[in-house]
Amino acid sequence: MLKCVFRIGGVKHGSDMASSLYGFEISGHAGYGTEGNDIVCAAVSSCTMLVCNAITENFKADADVIVEENRITLTLKDHSDAAVQLMTAFYRHLEALSEDYDNIKLSLNA
Repeated sequence: MLKCVFRIGGVKHGSDMASSLYGFEISGHAGYGTEGNDIVCAAVSSCTMLVCNAITENFKADADVIVEENRITLTLKDHSDAAVQLMTAFYRHLEALSEDYDNIKLSLNA
């Protein structure tokens, strides 16, 4: 089971706080195919790395990214409109995948 938890809450934006997506944690395995041939896991892993790299390298957003065995976590330290928009698109992408594959569980946590 792939668990995709997105966090919503206040993120510092200058001296103000903005309520929006500010992070996510993706963990587990889809279990859709044999080890090394799981197309669902590969799809989620690929788009997760794309989002992490775009946020930290292209947008230069201040974010913590932690990569562990079977888990990746991204947390924005400061508000970045581009990063929030990309995370929103990422959430929608995973939402669409979860409609086709019931081994992807998606949730929003405040």
